[in-house]
Amino acid sequence: MTNLYNVLVRPLVTEKTNYQSSKLSQYAFIVADEATRTTVKDAVETLFDVTVARVNILNAPAKRGRRARSRRLLVRRSAFKKAIVTLAEGSKPLEIFEGVQ
Repeated sequence: MTNLYNVLVRPLVTEKTNYQSSKLSQYAFIVADEATRTTVKDAVETLFDVTVARVNILNAPAKRGRRARSRRLLVRRSAFKKAIVTLAEGSKPLEIFEGVQ
């Protein structure tokens, strides 16, 4: 990770994150594996010109399943790192989530 533009991989849009963004002013992003709280905070503040109050980071595990015939383990979806960013009171909403309903 060389600069702040490589920290945020993509926004995470689900029903839960839609509720969080509209009611709680929290936004979820999939971030790089080596990202920390401070680098995520700096990246969001720089890219979206807002003030970040809090950053929570969690590692989402890989979803595994079994093959039907051989019963061997099969990885269906790889693991990723997720960051939930809470904006400070009075900050404007992020434009990237504006059209999501």
